[in-house]
Amino acid sequence: MKTVIVNSNDANQRIDKFLTKYFKDMPQSAIYKYIRKKRVKINGKKCEISYKLNEGDKIDLYINDEFFTENKSASFLDIKSHLDIIYEDENILLVNKPFGMVVHEDENEKRDTLINHIKAYLYEKGEYNPKDEHSFAPSLCNRIDRNTGGIVIACKNATALKEMNNVIKMREIRKYYMCLVYGHLKKNEDTLRGYLFKDSTKNTVYVYNEKRVGSKEIITKYKVLEKRKETSLVKVHLVTGRTHQIRAHFAHIGHPLIGDGKYGKNEINKKFNWKNQALYSYMLVFDTQNEFLSYLNGKEFKVNDIPFYNIDK
Repeated sequence: MKTVIVNSNDANQRIDKFLTKYFKDMPQSAIYKYIRKKRVKINGKKCEISYKLNEGDKIDLYINDEFFTENKSASFLDIKSHLDIIYEDENILLVNKPFGMVVHEDENEKRDTLINHIKAYLYEKGEYNPKDEHSFAPSLCNRIDRNTGGIVIACKNATALKEMNNVIKMREIRKYYMCLVYGHLKKNEDTLRGYLFKDSTKNTVYVYNEKRVGSKEIITKYKVLEKRKETSLVKVHLVTGRTHQIRAHFAHIGHPLIGDGKYGKNEINKKFNWKNQALYSYMLVFDTQNEFLSYLNGKEFKVNDIPFYNIDK
């Protein structure tokens, strides 16, 4: 038997959701079985699956020993954090992710990830220790591709994570990107509309003018900031946030991003000698009435140093 005391990051979630996070290797069916058979007790009493935890609750777990394995990832402990922090408070971090870094681990990178650097940073500050947490770890609320740079939102506590996800879901953050596209667009300012289909097997998307089976609507607003010799520097307001939306949408209208190896053209990319897609998530503007995060309402956060800014000037 093991006893767990519910902390602030564990509270306000159902017991079954908590156990799913606590026992990462336990099947969902087993979790429900243990609850039904009264082998999970809260404050000394049997509980229902729908019971919502309160801070200070005592959970007694009469569960087989093999499930009590150390499952808290500590891969961040052997790295020294290196972050470009745009903004920080007691709830959130806004971090400028560099080109070439993945946000989460993948098949090619397990250690040098943005989330690991964030965990290491908070660990170094004494604001996060995995040994003190039962179901929470600092988490990202948005992600950008390895070869795209820019602002990523991270949350330091469970309440902030829940509320920030609600803010994003309600589209109460305006996201602006800067990109360098090939050629000169017909209009200096426009709203592009289309339909995007994602082929997950190829990790590639396709954009169409008309709706097709399995496609989703995309809306991309842009404004040309500067016409250059062979390119245009463009500010993009991402209204819908689909996979590869900006890259695929501009390629679809005949103006691929410089350096884009998937949706661009090799002969163009070689000419400018830029190896990442020229795309940067450079500005966030909060427009939210969320009670918990209301202090962010109206605030603008921006990255001023865009790596590809001087190409083709």
